[in-house]
Amino acid sequence: MGRYDQYILSQLLVMFGFFSLILISIYWINRAVEMFDLLIADGQSLAVFLEFTALGLPAIMITVLPASAFVTTLYIFNRMISESELVILQTAGMGAIRLLRPVAVFGLLLAILIAILAHIIAPAAHTEFNVRSTEVARNIDGKLLREGQFIYPADGVVVYIHEITESGELRDIFLHDRSSISRETIYSARRALLMRGTDGPKLVMLDGIAQTLIYADARLSIVEFDDFTYDINTLIEVSDAWKYDLRELSTPVILTANQDFIAAQGYSRAQMMFEVHERIARTFFVLLVPIIGAATLILGTFSRFGIWPQILLAVVLIIPLQMTWNTIKIFAVQDVRLVTLIYVQPILAMAMAAGLVYLGMRTRQPRQMPA
Repeated sequence: MGRYDQYILSQLLVMFGFFSLILISIYWINRAVEMFDLLIADGQSLAVFLEFTALGLPAIMITVLPASAFVTTLYIFNRMISESELVILQTAGMGAIRLLRPVAVFGLLLAILIAILAHIIAPAAHTEFNVRSTEVARNIDGKLLREGQFIYPADGVVVYIHEITESGELRDIFLHDRSSISRETIYSARRALLMRGTDGPKLVMLDGIAQTLIYADARLSIVEFDDFTYDINTLIEVSDAWKYDLRELSTPVILTANQDFIAAQGYSRAQMMFEVHERIARTFFVLLVPIIGAATLILGTFSRFGIWPQILLAVVLIIPLQMTWNTIKIFAVQDVRLVTLIYVQPILAMAMAAGLVYLGMRTRQPRQMPA
């Protein structure tokens, strides 16, 4: 690589890191606020919140990095034009293809990064996210062990704990169970302990009373007990049937999946093949995004009023490409024969980039002096 290539590529990488950090932070904060309310309200710790937000970063990066690369390219070439660097390079004889060579290298690096994220890191992170979500959902401690509050861990169940001692003993506990369609029971006990059993956690209530109302004959029975064990597995509403999300399946697993596996997961062959081709098509598309941005700005010339028309044109050119993607997706997920239509977007982007480079070459051709 020449000095020009090294200079432009280093500028692109530095600003790409800067804009990516900003955009990922904004996107992450929006996701984190929603997740924070959900997890903290469910009694989970700050460590669980940080773990969940970290596992969501690969998916965020896949969404944000192409936009960050596009903004970076516009920023670098806008600065080069405003500082007359691009004019000097063009005067020295550099054509559009030569000027865009470091941008193509930058797009190739971006495509490799997106491919690694889409095919390897993001599916693994999504799998771990679902596993940890199931573990958190099965962890009754955060849902149940909160003193001085009425907790609703499941439909028809209300729990109130007046005090939790340092040793883990529950004082003055109230539990109202209306989960049965034939009866409801109110348990109240002076003390209780949350015990771990082989078949799940148990709530052992000591020195209490149970009041049961049977709906059929409106009969109320009152039973005093020294100790009573309540199975709180009924409060953990998590299905044992594990179903995979398409986003957590790696590309080789999807490609080798048989019809029985597809039917068991509740997906169609078109949906699974679309997921694979979407990852591949996204990789080719992000390769062309920086080239489209830079080639559009090369069409402009130095002006004291800036090159906002070219910047606006670059943004306008990206919009129909995204609209094409959204439109094709609607049909591709319904018919496996239409899955390959997802490559229409990168093909259009390639044609658009080639057209812009051609216009840039014609615009910069030296005029013939009259005889």
